[in-house]
Amino acid sequence: MLVELKARFDEAKNIRWARRMEEAGVQIVYGLVGLKTHCKLMLVVRREEDGIRRYAHIGTGNYNPITARLYTDFGLFTADPEITAEVASVFNMLTSLSSRERWNHLLVAPFTLSSGLLERIAREAEHARAGRPASIVAKLNSIQDEEVCRALYDASQAGVEIDLIVRGICCLRPGVPGLSERIRVRSIVDRFLEHTRVVRFENGGRPEFWIGSADWMPRNLRGRVEVMCRIRSESVAQRLEEILDVYRHDDVKARELEADGSYQRVATVNGVRAQEWLIQRALATAGAALAQARPDRE
Repeated sequence: MLVELKARFDEAKNIRWARRMEEAGVQIVYGLVGLKTHCKLMLVVRREEDGIRRYAHIGTGNYNPITARLYTDFGLFTADPEITAEVASVFNMLTSLSSRERWNHLLVAPFTLSSGLLERIAREAEHARAGRPASIVAKLNSIQDEEVCRALYDASQAGVEIDLIVRGICCLRPGVPGLSERIRVRSIVDRFLEHTRVVRFENGGRPEFWIGSADWMPRNLRGRVEVMCRIRSESVAQRLEEILDVYRHDDVKARELEADGSYQRVATVNGVRAQEWLIQRALATAGAALAQARPDRE
């Protein structure tokens, strides 16, 4: 069991749990010295009839029973062998201090996350200059990293359309002539705390989606253990596309960041409220699943 001792508000509780688990015979490890482990990862390894199989959960939110009821988050539960093998390598690094491996489907801070994001932002700029489809949509808690902001400015000037949904701190200024005309920033505050972190890169017409634990802040990109995962499932990518589209069109709870740093409420035209849409979608999905299960019980 990997226990985080720098967890804000939960340090004492985590220490108590660590002691209880050690007394019960659980092997406890505490991650990399000097780095807060902020990634949201779970790995199950099972011996099945056809051999060993891994299952992984990669999330944007904490494994916390209180915030799970108050925050909006994304979580990917997958048995994809390529992804689960890389998640296992992250745990090996954290628990045995083994040397880091090359990750193809994960971006891991403080090793590859910052450079990986900057490379993909620069790639969008190259697509735009070559006349290929180029855009970035990111939904985050905060944007504060200077290198990322400069890269987004460069991408905007190259012709990349950029939509940022940032609930809290945003040090980037959108809509500045000659600098960020193609960047739009909005903040949505509603019943549940917006906590999801997802990024979409158009990638010349071959969209890439990433979810994970990191905001675009120096401490997340370089001072913590964070993980972003590329979505390989087409159906999951389509769902994320749909959700991001709803957030981009929210005109009930959204506020837009102006070039002067002020926020202005978006004029309500179509009455799109992203969180209400998510609630209704979840209810409809649950209702359909219940209806399908009823004949089996009868």
